[in-house]
Amino acid sequence: MKLLAIDSSGLVAAVALLDGDILVGEYTIHNKKTHSQTLLPMIAAMLGMADISIDEVEGIAVAEGPGSFTGLRIGASTAKGLAQGIHVPIVGVPTLEGLAYNLAGADALVCPMMDARRNQAYYGIYDVKEAVPVVVEPQAAASIEDVVKKVNALERPIIFIGDGVPVFREYLESAVTVEYRYGADSVRYQRASSVASLGRLYFEQGKAVPAEQFAPFYLRMSQAERERLENITGGNRS
Repeated sequence: MKLLAIDSSGLVAAVALLDGDILVGEYTIHNKKTHSQTLLPMIAAMLGMADISIDEVEGIAVAEGPGSFTGLRIGASTAKGLAQGIHVPIVGVPTLEGLAYNLAGADALVCPMMDARRNQAYYGIYDVKEAVPVVVEPQAAASIEDVVKKVNALERPIIFIGDGVPVFREYLESAVTVEYRYGADSVRYQRASSVASLGRLYFEQGKAVPAEQFAPFYLRMSQAERERLENITGGNRS
């Protein structure tokens, strides 16, 4: 199965092409351009270098969230547009699970964390010894203080990865009481190859959906939605 994978849930834009169990190509960019500017040119360049037509793609895997609201929308709309054009299904891969898969085989717990602003992180805790990350703490949005409490309570060595690491590093180093380390730069951020590998497993498990049914998973309301709700609530109180 030729599977195209897309991840634009965070700071990086990443695409990959998997053919069976062979990673044919992967393209990652981390710059200040918006993902709407980069994703389609990256896909075209990768497929061109692989000498594979978009019509040969049999399915699309996409990081479904949580993450950047704008990034998730761009990834979802790109995946849906392509999938509808070539009549293939989409499978969603939880962003944090994809991040954890970057360290598949590690004999430690992995805590991927993404900066969710307001001193909060999107995080989860996973055991990655097996073929698919096993959830120890389900993905959630929480204060960094609550994240560290969960980590310390497990009393097991842990590896931190994700764009939240540089944001919260000072606090982690002052508050984490278990043995810990940081993932290498090469595995810190989202990788579309991980989304592709998990996506292939999920396709085999029958989790794919028609393109029109796919939707990103935001986990919490956007800032604009929160502000609108606060305004409404404030208006009702007055």
